[in-house]
Amino acid sequence: MSKVKKNSVKSQSGDPFTRWLVIGMVALVIAVGAFFSITSENKTNTASLAALDSFSPIGKVEAVVDPAQGDGIVFNAGLPLKIDIFEDFQCPSCKFFEDPIGGYLTSLITEKKAEVIYHPLSFLGNQRGDDESIAASNAAYCAVDEGKFIDFHEALYVVQPAVQNSGFFNTDNLISIGKKVGISSDSFSDCITNKSKLMNVVASTESMTRYEVRGTPTVFINGKVWNRQNPNFDLNEFRAAVEAAIE
Repeated sequence: MSKVKKNSVKSQSGDPFTRWLVIGMVALVIAVGAFFSITSENKTNTASLAALDSFSPIGKVEAVVDPAQGDGIVFNAGLPLKIDIFEDFQCPSCKFFEDPIGGYLTSLITEKKAEVIYHPLSFLGNQRGDDESIAASNAAYCAVDEGKFIDFHEALYVVQPAVQNSGFFNTDNLISIGKKVGISSDSFSDCITNKSKLMNVVASTESMTRYEVRGTPTVFINGKVWNRQNPNFDLNEFRAAVEAAIE
């Protein structure tokens, strides 16, 4: 059995040159690690935004923000068929809803077949200054002023990160997403940077209580919650529910 040797006074105090060499090497490792971490993050951000390189915007479609409806973003106000969508742009299930059904909702809007109201929420954020649910919803409200909410809304889900509160929905990326869908005005950038629509996000989130919304996505068709029967979000099932409400 090997015996553990007692440390000498010299080994305890250490050689100064060796000690500083080790400290320097540790610092170098940390610096290199940080560099590659930042580089990797930048590559991820770039790769995610690249998903919008082939994005085809539909162009301007005007909407209004209605305080009477919890600051919902309203298209085609007053039509007899009414659909409300409560969503958080970080919500994975909201993307599962948007991917198959978002295009159908857009057609109902552009063909003026329904009043469609979007309620962007801060439901899954970290409740700090860098809350990404707030940042993304604020940016969506900024896009309303540009007449580009539908395009920006779709783009947010195209690039939605797999991990919530990952840091992806930050100011720079949200501005870049806007540029990818044709929004390049200074007013849009300023609106995102200054979180100018924060009060709209707050009002929309607070309206969850009034509408008895407990999660996202929640969809109402003519005031009634759509409870899907399919485990997935099925376009045919949703279309059938909408058409049944028209009859």
